[in-house]
Amino acid sequence: MSDVLFGDEHVRKYEETDGEVGHVWQDGVPTLVLTTTGRKTGEPRKSALIYQSHGGSYVVVASKGGAPDHPGWYKNLVAEPHVKVQVGAERFDAVARTANAEEKAELWPLMAAVWPSYDDYRAKTNRDIPVVLLDPS
Repeated sequence: MSDVLFGDEHVRKYEETDGEVGHVWQDGVPTLVLTTTGRKTGEPRKSALIYQSHGGSYVVVASKGGAPDHPGWYKNLVAEPHVKVQVGAERFDAVARTANAEEKAELWPLMAAVWPSYDDYRAKTNRDIPVVLLDPS
């Protein structure tokens, strides 16, 4: 697959096409657009993230490729858990929360099945990589 989208370009194409371009990403992996409120600026911040549905929630992983620090979007939703989500053409408000240890034990294999690199990211960092549930509100 050529022209794999990343970052702001991924978000822009996703929003412009109601997810027709960008919802199904690299290797057929589904992505959503998460809009958080910047914890320092108060401005909307958008990220395209791999997701899976689980029990009425959408699940995302704050991996940042196994970097030693959490991604900015995760820090933002910890500060302000009310977020906006776009899945394909559907847009809705949600409340974000970090999965507890029991939930994470169940959800990590679900996410690693769709994106096996999550296991590699976890192996290369000392950071506990959060799994986040986005609950439509």
